[in-house]
Amino acid sequence: QVQLVESGGGSVQAGGSLRLSCVASGYTYRPYNMGWFRQAPGKEREGVAALARDGDTSYAASVKGRVTISKDNAKNTLYLQMNSLEPEDTAMYYCAADPRDWYAYSEVVLYHYRGQGTQVTVSS
Repeated sequence: QVQLVESGGGSVQAGGSLRLSCVASGYTYRPYNMGWFRQAPGKEREGVAALARDGDTSYAASVKGRVTISKDNAKNTLYLQMNSLEPEDTAMYYCAADPRDWYAYSEVVLYHYRGQGTQVTVSS
């Protein structure tokens, strides 16, 4: 079992930046694929970014070039740096993790473990 707790969400104006954090605790001794997905009201979940166990990264086309996923292994913390935010980025953002290889690591919405989410609101 692993627990994920997100933080760093908030309200910003378009063009602004936010850095989301996700602290993992529990059984963190095995390698996990990790990532972020988001869900806006009335919309499907959307994978935002993924970080594979081997260090590969994957980004949704809608955020590519504006978002960077990274991890601090010493702190068991996953980050999502978001720049040039747009109103369309408004959503609840969730951290997710999975130790399995049942699907492509980029399929973040299918990951087994998820946090409670942190809200990001971008105003125009």
